[in-house]
Amino acid sequence: MKKDIHPTYYPDAQVICACGNTWTTGSTKKVIRTEICSKCHPFYTGEQTRIVDTEGQVDRFYRKLQARQSFAEQKKAREEARTSLERPIASLNLGTRPTEALAKAGITTVGQVIALLEQGEAALLNVEGFGRKALIDLKKTLRGLGYQLPAAADEIAV
Repeated sequence: MKKDIHPTYYPDAQVICACGNTWTTGSTKKVIRTEICSKCHPFYTGEQTRIVDTEGQVDRFYRKLQARQSFAEQKKAREEARTSLERPIASLNLGTRPTEALAKAGITTVGQVIALLEQGEAALLNVEGFGRKALIDLKKTLRGLGYQLPAAADEIAV
């Protein structure tokens, strides 16, 4: 062995854990400090429910998980609001004339329009000022928003 190139070896090096446990071993350092040992590690103690959190990694993971869950809930709420039967007809941007014609007839929500469509297209075409072009635009808009139109709405009424 070459002289003066190897570190000093301490056969009685002291190891100190954060839990208070100490023991002696051989090392190139006189005192070794550690955060976890076999006396306090969850794997060795059988406390699998306790999670060892180094530098806040577990907390960061739970924050990300919480953010993901809240995002998914907000997305679901937006989707439900998008296909709500209580949605006003004015928000569909059909145009002034068809919207006013439906409002005069007392039809103000999408749920009322779908109820009329269950009776067939003729029920909506009987509304004064509401024509075939407006009906086509209305059905296209409702389908685009994700609403399920009744089968009677697909029948062609002359």
